[in-house]
Amino acid sequence: MTNIATNAGVGDAAEEFGDSATLLVTDTASWISTHWLQIAIAAGIGTLIALFLLWVKAFGHKLVGDDPANAQWRAIIGRALSRTSFFFIVMVSAELVSRYADTPPTLARTIQFLFIIAAAFQAAIWAREFILGFIAHRVGDDQSASTLGSAIGLIRVLVSIALFAIALIVILDNLGVNVTGLVAGLGIGGIAIGLAAQGIFKDLFASLSIIFDKPFRRGDGIKFNDISGSVENIGLKTTRIRALSGEQVVVSNAILLDQEVHNFAQLHHRRIVMTLGVIYQTPPEVCARIPDMLREIVESHEDARLVRCGMTQFGASSLDYELQFDVHSTDYEKVFMTRHAICIAILTAFNADGIEFAYPTQTSFTAAPDGKLVMPYPDVQAVTDVTNRVEQEQAT
Repeated sequence: MTNIATNAGVGDAAEEFGDSATLLVTDTASWISTHWLQIAIAAGIGTLIALFLLWVKAFGHKLVGDDPANAQWRAIIGRALSRTSFFFIVMVSAELVSRYADTPPTLARTIQFLFIIAAAFQAAIWAREFILGFIAHRVGDDQSASTLGSAIGLIRVLVSIALFAIALIVILDNLGVNVTGLVAGLGIGGIAIGLAAQGIFKDLFASLSIIFDKPFRRGDGIKFNDISGSVENIGLKTTRIRALSGEQVVVSNAILLDQEVHNFAQLHHRRIVMTLGVIYQTPPEVCARIPDMLREIVESHEDARLVRCGMTQFGASSLDYELQFDVHSTDYEKVFMTRHAICIAILTAFNADGIEFAYPTQTSFTAAPDGKLVMPYPDVQAVTDVTNRVEQEQAT
């Protein structure tokens, strides 16, 4: 009985479709025979509309130019226009013409149905091109573009699935289908897929965050945790860093973004702080001249600028001075050599003025059992008397 009912239902549907097709053909033939002048005028208008849309598509190709990977807004708009489908052009022309040619209801509904399909999918194509173009434009440099190249395939798939799913829902909704359950099902399915592949999506979004936000780029010197080095590559899942000690460190993008990253490439200058100590025997007038001496030495170097200099404290074995100066260069090698030159100049100036650097010293005092101080060196006079006595005995 079930098979008989199913066959009967299929037969009824086929018969209904046949009747609709016959009615469509009959109405169309009758319309053509009675409205041939309107149809001719409408066909001319439709042809002009189609030619205009074809010109827009050709203009889009012209905007793109010879470089299909161009990320300028002009090229992005051109790529979107060049993706205009011929089916959409035909249906736009037919839809506009059908409104003014006294089209039969059956044919008008058919044209409207096909136009909705063409418009929905064409809108999805345009939106996809604009989204991908915006991503490429936001990246904006060749270094990040190499990272984007490894991710763009997956991004294109995800964007296409989302946009064409929306287009399909729009089409079904215009056909009178209740899409509430479908939308709920897609939402639940998206959540399930997201939970199953959350690791992949987490690294993907972390990679895109690095590309868009640009906390660092390839070639930048960075530091996070106890690792310092130069960024060699920013991939879809990991970032590779060449550590100062020579080894390559591979870090997950998601983990890296959770850290506090110091980017040395963004430095406008590097501050050098030195502590100098001179002996306590240095005269006060000489101590007062030391800051001016250091200022003159620092300012004699073109890239160095003195911040502050002065005595900071009375140390355990020295009078301590602190010298702070900035080196206006992002090249660490240049900063290193500037600091070296300033150190040598300070040493030379101090030696020329007889200023002695202090170093930690200790003095030991030894006492005899009775509490009397025992000198760490022998009694000179006693030694002299003993020496004279020995010489006299040898002479006799």
